[in-house]
Amino acid sequence: MRPIMLVGHERPLTQVKYNREGDLVFTCSKDNVASVWFSINGERLGTLEGHTGAIWSIDVDQYTDCCVTGSADYSVKVWNVSNGKVVHTWNAPVPVKRVEFSPCGNYILAVLDDVMRYPGSINIYEVKRDANTHEIVEFVEEPILIIDTQEGHKGATVAGWSTEGRYIIAGHKDGKVSKYNAKTGEFLKSVEAHKQTIGDIQFSPDRSYFITASRDSTAHILDVETFEQLKTYEADCPLNTASITPLKQFVVLGGGQDAKDVTTTSAREGKFEARFYHKVFEEEIGRVKGHFGPLNTIAVDPQGTSYTSGGEDGFVRIHHFEKSYFDFKYDVEKAAEAKQHMQEIA
Repeated sequence: MRPIMLVGHERPLTQVKYNREGDLVFTCSKDNVASVWFSINGERLGTLEGHTGAIWSIDVDQYTDCCVTGSADYSVKVWNVSNGKVVHTWNAPVPVKRVEFSPCGNYILAVLDDVMRYPGSINIYEVKRDANTHEIVEFVEEPILIIDTQEGHKGATVAGWSTEGRYIIAGHKDGKVSKYNAKTGEFLKSVEAHKQTIGDIQFSPDRSYFITASRDSTAHILDVETFEQLKTYEADCPLNTASITPLKQFVVLGGGQDAKDVTTTSAREGKFEARFYHKVFEEEIGRVKGHFGPLNTIAVDPQGTSYTSGGEDGFVRIHHFEKSYFDFKYDVEKAAEAKQHMQEIA
């Protein structure tokens, strides 16, 4: 798996994201510039310049029409993907740690940090679209919903939408995962999934379950409806990010030792690899080396043919999966397929 290395950021990466078709990769970092790249060859389509602080998060709508960024400069900006211009800015009282479009594309959630006496919140903003062209015609200035941090919880670090935007799932600094009604903001459920900060939450293709990654060196898959812990993956270093692959039954985890300790160890000891685990059997099946700093963010192409990682080293690496990746199967899987084939013949 030969990577395409993208050199476009001067500071550590904070998030990478594919659009729905998987032909574009959106990246943001602490250097206050976001970039858009073609995933097939790594060519840069353009940059999004306008923030004055680190950009913590980026997301693109299902039409690849607009993308949204959340920054340490206390703002959420919406950009036109085709020309790279800012079309709207919402100001916040504190840094914005995560942003995400709802599955329908009519709402944007923003996770506001719990700093400077602000309790932390998840704000929901509405964008109104033309029914035929799906172009955004109006931005509602005030948030239509503000979900404050629940009592007994520390501030949220990440959040995302479940199937059809029914629930909002949030990961917290104290390792808890909480669920809210996306329409009313009502607190529904909370579980202590991890012992330390949750750095990432990513959903399955149908958004019925999700994976969490934490600094306690574990990743869990939880069911959206029941909040039952379905699977656990244990790593040998703190984790920053985790993603579920379509097509194959794998999950990809990324992390590494604390960024502040990186200069004191070699890449081998720092464990800066992307780790592939079998989603069902919870076993590690391979690692991909390359970064020489912790992996801060990983995203898998929605079509399942590639994955992109962004590291503390400032590099983005796009890996297109080879035939061996798609051919890999456990003996149990081979036996099940053979049995099914025999039944079909019979």
